[in-house]
Amino acid sequence: MTLSAAGPAVPATSGVTASVLLGLAVVLAVAHLFGRLAQRVRQPAVIGEIVAGLALGPSLLGLLPGGLCDRLFPADVRPFLTVLAQLGLVLFMFGVGYRVEPARLRGSGRQVAAVSLSSLALPFLLGAGLAVVLAARSTTARPAPHGLPASALFLGVAMSVTAFPVLARIIDERGLNRSRLGAVALACAAVQDVLAWCALAGVVALVRATGRASPVWPAVEAAVFLCALLYAVRPGLRWLLAPGRRRAGGPFTHAVLVTGLLLSAWATEAMGLHAVFGAFAFGAVVPRGHVDAGAPQAAERIEQTSLLLLPAFFTVTGLSTDLGGLGLQGALVLAAAVVVACAGKFAGAFGAARLTGAPARESAALGILLNTRGLTELVVLNVGLSLEVLDSRTFTAMVFMALITTLMTGPLLHLVLGGRPGDQA
Repeated sequence: MTLSAAGPAVPATSGVTASVLLGLAVVLAVAHLFGRLAQRVRQPAVIGEIVAGLALGPSLLGLLPGGLCDRLFPADVRPFLTVLAQLGLVLFMFGVGYRVEPARLRGSGRQVAAVSLSSLALPFLLGAGLAVVLAARSTTARPAPHGLPASALFLGVAMSVTAFPVLARIIDERGLNRSRLGAVALACAAVQDVLAWCALAGVVALVRATGRASPVWPAVEAAVFLCALLYAVRPGLRWLLAPGRRRAGGPFTHAVLVTGLLLSAWATEAMGLHAVFGAFAFGAVVPRGHVDAGAPQAAERIEQTSLLLLPAFFTVTGLSTDLGGLGLQGALVLAAAVVVACAGKFAGAFGAARLTGAPARESAALGILLNTRGLTELVVLNVGLSLEVLDSRTFTAMVFMALITTLMTGPLLHLVLGGRPGDQA
């Protein structure tokens, strides 16, 4: 009786597993193809992978006859794909935190501080204002689940983001990695990354605080968590991963890093924040010098794994994005989002750079570079969608805004600086 009762579960599970494997294979193949195409038109490969994820959703594949989108990614497969996407996202955010270099802030501190704060504050204010305007002009009868203040704060954060990883790729490919412009842009992006994630954590804590649980308690938990990372985990990692220790080899270091980032991601998820915050914070406190000296390949393996799984994240985003469903009002929202995003970032960076003595051309290039959003913006938007701070139409508009502003970076930079500007800036 037991065997016969258990029997039917095996084929069902096997069928779902097969569907997940097929879907993941298609995702990876299409992402690789689009990534190569993006590189041929002088765009970072990650832009092609984002476009691939959007193309596999209702915006393109869903328009074809035969219901290919639902057949390839049926409802019972999507939760498994989402888990893989979240795992890839957590691993990726560890890499972002791990690559943050405070040393970049030295030397140009006044300019970096001015440009970072200005190009963060102005888009934040404009984004919050846009949320107020959209709420006033909305024809939707159902109000936002968390109210206008949460939506305004979240849209402000989303507008102020700069995609540090994509920006680093563009700077490297343009030959700016050894120039002063490249160093200042990366330093500003690093500062904005930290500030934006802190602001987003505050918004998430505010949204998830309900009833008698005030936002103060999640803030206290987050502060205790950060103190534990700085004053307990970081010294422990220094001792554990010291290059002279006999066990501090590649496999041991890799196991320690993966275990630590997953536990940190679990901790922030459990305390009411998002898992990405824990992974980012853990990556930032890892003693990079110890890892690079003892087992430099350990962090690279984690980042390579994240690159393998990130196309699943882009596809999950694409499955929630329907460009055809925007309509006229959604198209106006998209246009307004692009204008607000570009105006806020460019004006904030350009004005602050000029006031701190930078030449006009360098200031313009800095404004263009910091307008890069890409993958980091998608992470923020998915957090907002999961919290129901964004509706599906605004989410779709913001996703395409992120894609448009990132695609603009290369051509506009070429227009301002000309050919390969590594020797000019």
